[in-house]
Amino acid sequence: MIESVEQLGQLVSPPSKRRDIEWDAVERELGVELPADYKELIDTYGGGYWDEYLYVLEPGCPNNYYDLVGWKDWQAEVLEDLWQFEDKPAELQEDGARLLPWATTDNGEHLYWLIRPSQRPDDWTVMVNEARGERWEHFGHTCTQFLASALTGDIRSTLLSAHYFPRAAHTYKRLHPTDR
Repeated sequence: MIESVEQLGQLVSPPSKRRDIEWDAVERELGVELPADYKELIDTYGGGYWDEYLYVLEPGCPNNYYDLVGWKDWQAEVLEDLWQFEDKPAELQEDGARLLPWATTDNGEHLYWLIRPSQRPDDWTVMVNEARGERWEHFGHTCTQFLASALTGDIRSTLLSAHYFPRAAHTYKRLHPTDR
């Protein structure tokens, strides 16, 4: 088991029921291989709502508001429009660098993988964009390292609401069709 996913399991027990994801089909649809830690997170927990604040997107999520594949296309369009009005973060200045969403929050912040052309998926790091604003943060962590470290307070984002996240007693809830 990947250490950061194991750490999440120590913070919050995973659900007993899991959905099977056909990762090859998902990666073909996305046009990119996904990080192993993310796949293990989804295989272990599924898409879910962490500490009543952060939604981890899942391919084929029963709640289509949090479907990773749907978010990829929607966010690609949103970001292209955004770059017409805002400067790209420095991390995206490299030719071929791009973002792929993997989580969002109740407040509207978005968490992305920073994909650089020369990097393997397991080396992708995390970018956070503030809700309704121009500020970005970059964390040199994988998505599960970021999630585990944010829950334990080992790292702090100035863009994610410290009032709501993380909670003292951690929670996790699987996403269902009616959640929003």
